[in-house]
Amino acid sequence: MASDLGDAAVLEPLLETRAPSRKANKKGGLPEAKRKGRAKRLNKDAEDLLSGLQRLDLTTECAVPVGTGLAWDEQMTGFHCLWDERYLGMEDLALLFVLPSHPCYPSLGEYEFDLLLFSFPECPERLMAMRDKLLQSGLLERCIPVTARDISEEEILLAHSQEYLTLMKSTETMSEAELKSLSDTYDSVYLHPNSYHCACLAAGFVLQLVEKVLAGELRNGLAVVRPPGHHAQRDKMDGYCMFNSVGIAALYARQKLKVERVLIVDWDVHHGQGTQYLFEDNPSVLYFSIHRYEGGSFWPHLPESDSHAVGRGRGEGYNINVPWNQIGMRDADYLSAFLHILLPVALEFQPQLVLVSAGFDSVIGDPKGEMAATPACFAHLTHLLMSLAGGKLVLSLEGGYNLRSLVEGSCAALKTLLGDPCPQLESPVAPCSSALRSVSQTLAAHSKYWKNLHRLSECLSLALLVGQPRFPNLYDLSGLSYQSSAIPQAGKLRNPQISPPFCPNSGADVPQEDQGKESVALPSASPLSVEVVLSKSAAELKQPLPPARTGLVYDEKMTEHYNMWDSQHPELPQRVSRIFQRHGELRLTERCCRLPARLASEEELRMCHSLLYVETVKSTATMKPRDLHRQGDQYNSIYICASSYECARLAVGSTFSAVQAVLSGEVQNAVAIVRPPGHHAESDTACGFCFFNSVALAARYAQRLAGRPMKVMILDWDVHHGNGTQHMFEDDPSILYVSLHRYDNGTFFPTSEDADYDRVGQGPGEGFTVNVPWNCPRMGDSEYLAAFHQIVLPVGYEFNPELVLVSAGFDAARGDPLGGCLVSPECYAHMTHLLLGLAGGKVAVVLEGGYNLESISESMTMCTRSLLGDPPLPLGRLRAPHPSALQSLSRVAAIHRKYWASLRLEVSALLQEKPRTRAGRGTPIPDESPKEHPPELITIPTVQPVESITDEAAIPTPQPLETSDNVIINSPTQPTETVVVVIMTPKAQPVETVDDAAMALNSLQLEDNSMEKSETASDSLSTDSSLVGGASQKVRCSPDKVEPSEYTQSGSLSTGSSSGEAESSDKEGLFYAVTPLPWCPHLMSVLPVPLTGLNVLEKCAECGSPDENWVCLICYKVGCGRYINQHMVAHNSETGHPLVLSFADLSVWCYECQAYVHHPALFEAKRQAHLMKFGVDLAVPS
Repeated sequence: MASDLGDAAVLEPLLETRAPSRKANKKGGLPEAKRKGRAKRLNKDAEDLLSGLQRLDLTTECAVPVGTGLAWDEQMTGFHCLWDERYLGMEDLALLFVLPSHPCYPSLGEYEFDLLLFSFPECPERLMAMRDKLLQSGLLERCIPVTARDISEEEILLAHSQEYLTLMKSTETMSEAELKSLSDTYDSVYLHPNSYHCACLAAGFVLQLVEKVLAGELRNGLAVVRPPGHHAQRDKMDGYCMFNSVGIAALYARQKLKVERVLIVDWDVHHGQGTQYLFEDNPSVLYFSIHRYEGGSFWPHLPESDSHAVGRGRGEGYNINVPWNQIGMRDADYLSAFLHILLPVALEFQPQLVLVSAGFDSVIGDPKGEMAATPACFAHLTHLLMSLAGGKLVLSLEGGYNLRSLVEGSCAALKTLLGDPCPQLESPVAPCSSALRSVSQTLAAHSKYWKNLHRLSECLSLALLVGQPRFPNLYDLSGLSYQSSAIPQAGKLRNPQISPPFCPNSGADVPQEDQGKESVALPSASPLSVEVVLSKSAAELKQPLPPARTGLVYDEKMTEHYNMWDSQHPELPQRVSRIFQRHGELRLTERCCRLPARLASEEELRMCHSLLYVETVKSTATMKPRDLHRQGDQYNSIYICASSYECARLAVGSTFSAVQAVLSGEVQNAVAIVRPPGHHAESDTACGFCFFNSVALAARYAQRLAGRPMKVMILDWDVHHGNGTQHMFEDDPSILYVSLHRYDNGTFFPTSEDADYDRVGQGPGEGFTVNVPWNCPRMGDSEYLAAFHQIVLPVGYEFNPELVLVSAGFDAARGDPLGGCLVSPECYAHMTHLLLGLAGGKVAVVLEGGYNLESISESMTMCTRSLLGDPPLPLGRLRAPHPSALQSLSRVAAIHRKYWASLRLEVSALLQEKPRTRAGRGTPIPDESPKEHPPELITIPTVQPVESITDEAAIPTPQPLETSDNVIINSPTQPTETVVVVIMTPKAQPVETVDDAAMALNSLQLEDNSMEKSETASDSLSTDSSLVGGASQKVRCSPDKVEPSEYTQSGSLSTGSSSGEAESSDKEGLFYAVTPLPWCPHLMSVLPVPLTGLNVLEKCAECGSPDENWVCLICYKVGCGRYINQHMVAHNSETGHPLVLSFADLSVWCYECQAYVHHPALFEAKRQAHLMKFGVDLAVPS
């Protein structure tokens, strides 16, 4: 039943324990304790939902910092190299711009000349060119000017020594000879009498921006300053840099402004070794650098610029280097590093301020960098960073030595800071093999420190099964036949003609799967390509913005579709009215452009639906209630009233209105508050509350408006798989369909194998269907964002759509009665923000499911705020992605890596060494370090049928996997490990096969760590759904371990009453299966069994309970489990002792890894407990 949790009276039923289906056990005991545990968790879920929504701080004023600060002062042009004879000087600047261009860059425009003509290309003209470009483009007047302020000596001393400061200050009075002599003691440095003043001014500007951004006076800012700073070290100049402006700003924010965590991103083509040295032992500052390295041959020629330099001491793991080992790196390479490394780590680090050392010497055309990133790339990188720290972002100019490349790159980043949409990138957006190798090496170096970088190596094993690579993103869709007068039926293009894969840039190094060849060094960009790219960037700066940013379409008539027989049906009319009401309360409606709702015509409906089906639904408008009920029963989970046909047409037509407004340039993006939903609707049948597939029809409508098969990406984040949308486009390469949904191994609605990860499309559409199936409930923010970072955005960028449509169901939100997931409103805001980087920001969010009125109202308003340009609210500390989610993601990556180059990370590179221990627990904070985690499960089980399993010796052992590089992958501790363990009580019945046993995994309630900060997905692995038609999936479970499902629902999408107890939960002699870790990093803490042995009958040391007791394998204290009085859980919280042994079934649980563990180091304790419990010795494997 859908419920409005905003009303305490409505909340009360949720907080009550469901009545048991059988007579309660008057004597209490374990069953009663389990019922109480379930009630407690249900109460906590409801309470957490309320507290979470109250915490959102969505005030009616929607107060958000506004304005982008710009720091620039002509004083900073007042120094240059006095002894450079080739430098013409500021008085000859006018002559300089009429000189012939350098032969390598002919006819590149007003400011184009090669600064390498000078001995020191870091010259005043860089800032003069920036000023003129800002004036010419109109960006200057859109910014808020920040006044100059000199930095104090006290502030400089935050990052530099007193001796160094005194020396630099003395340069103001030195002669030219003295300046040159001192400069020669440093690397790549010149000094001028004004250098000290300008360096102080540059650092002061950055501090000024930081102060205003943190105070809420500005949303973000750009410091157009010189000299640069990121090479400057504590006691010496380096690489044109005197004072490390960004480093000083980070320390100033920490010490003076009480900021706990700062992220520094350095995308200058040269490694910012000065910044790295400043913070390499500081866990409160995370430093991320992406730079040209070439094995150390590129300046500054330091081994510590490589990926293995991870920081030291308490700062170990907080220094991240992504070294490029060849020139010519492109947009996709930079995006790959951000998506696969930076964003996951930043999500875990949770910075409160983001500083960027923004060098633009990696923009195409720069003579020093020799890279091929377009200016648009830096707009996208800036956009990705704006999702962090509540949008508190400050960019500070570093390098950049081709004036035109510099001004185009910096202006592209500035436009994004101002809230303009990111330009669409040029295809192909596929990373090269060298970039993938660099990203993989950095992942390998840091996966031991950051839980969000963990990847299950099953990806590697599955990757060996896939065939030859294909490049669907490179299809020439112009070869597809498309006639607007002949709309394809049932969602499929007629006779699509696919051109062969092509690569528009002959220099691109698109990696081929399994070729086993080294990537080839890319040639530097040709003069023609430089001219084309920079001219396009300049043209984009002049493009007018749409009159309105976000369109909103809604019509109250859509509430006339209702269930005449069940007023409490979850697909309520109030769903859309409450969402629209909440938009009004937050004054979002007045910030949006209201778009007209309209009815879709019957001809338009036939773009995806058959004529017969449209006529059938149309006929319901004149049916009597009895006939309507009978007609609804012909479909799966459908109710029909007399207004259903018109409401469904209105939902489709309103979605058309949103898409038309976006494509015509009337608005930049749009939100459609519509019902009934559509993504389950097939071409010839209704399904799952859906009549007409609004989003699928909108994709076809967009193509009709364009008069060609424009590329459309459909992202479906509804908790249920969009079966109808997938089937309509499964052979169409012009539509990329990506779905994130609960699957539960095929038992969750719509219970079809078509929702699994291996369904990738067919024919010419092969590879364009991407399913990310969750196989257990309670997936939340960390899992969904991991899917975005690892799958959705890499594939989305590579596909490079012209329009993004979101099937935005909110039934994965916390508190939804059908979804059983834990996604927060803030997470929906983050996902929406990330999608706005695609398709030039042309995004339409269309409502699908979601059945808790409070959850859907808050979640969709958060999406609208992101569409309007408000920065997403911080997510807070998140738990690690659930292992089941990582398994799903690894399978998706494995099956799709042959289609998408962006997924071809070298997963085997992650298997280097076991995790290192660092001080502290949990997500890194200023005085703590990230918690170590177990290595990836890398053994591949050989599953064979068995008659019965009576002990561990009968379990099949895994076989090592041999990779294409002849590397044997197995456990880091021994040659073979048990992967599947079946633990039985003395009365247990045999299992038919190991596969049958594994099927029980999704019904387990596994022991896990206490919830310190938030719910974890490992709280429950129980299935929350049953088969359509009411046939439930019954899994026998151990009464000592397994609890019935927290959520119950009928076989259809409608809810119904059901028992809160599993039918078999009290029966004896049952078994269950788990997949334990073959090794965990906490095994070294296990101490020998005391000489007195183990007494499995010993009672809890705290409460004296004899039931469900565990023994700590470090101090050997006995405590009761979580469903009694939780004294062992409390023991772990107090002492940090991670490993405990169950007296009930002799399993070992690790609280830190949140997993069972099976390893020889535990066998002695198990053996003694087994001897005491059963009187029979347990053979220890040799």
